[in-house]
Amino acid sequence: MPNYRRAYAPGGTFFFTVVTYNRKPIFSDEESREILGEVVRECRRDWAFEINAIVVLPDHIHAIWTMPRNDSNYSARWSRIKKEFTKRWIDTGAVNLTVSPSQQRERRRGVWQRRFWEHTILDSDDFDARFDYIHYNPVKHGLVRCPHDWAASSFHRWVEKDVYPKHWGCSCTNPVTMDFGEIEGACGEPI
Repeated sequence: MPNYRRAYAPGGTFFFTVVTYNRKPIFSDEESREILGEVVRECRRDWAFEINAIVVLPDHIHAIWTMPRNDSNYSARWSRIKKEFTKRWIDTGAVNLTVSPSQQRERRRGVWQRRFWEHTILDSDDFDARFDYIHYNPVKHGLVRCPHDWAASSFHRWVEKDVYPKHWGCSCTNPVTMDFGEIEGACGEPI
């Protein structure tokens, strides 16, 4: 079995990709996104961290988090978020999951992939590239033509703060193509 190693840096900033099991479009409905939001807010209340950017797509999440100065345990936070979301989402009764015997033995519920991708943000250029990647992701996947059309994104917060113009990355009038090739191959995204 491979030896997975995570980069832990107290106070570090990290880019994450968290994917649903078999890329099921769990976050296609409002109720599941609301549950996820509640769970994330509760986790942040109990274990501080900053969400610099986030986008929730039907089958995966991208986020950039900055950890507190003396804390690097993002794995515990993702574990809690995934576990609490799973319990609450299954409790809604709107779920029809089939889990294999091995998943049952491992107490997995068929909601999330076992692991997640993380990348330590190296510098401001790295941050900016991944920040843009997150906010352009719904366009990349053909879900919308413009980032401002995707509600489940921090893009709107950054427009309000004048970090982005409202029509950044927009293809409503002129086709826009952004190249994130080096990021796509390293974050669990199909290229």
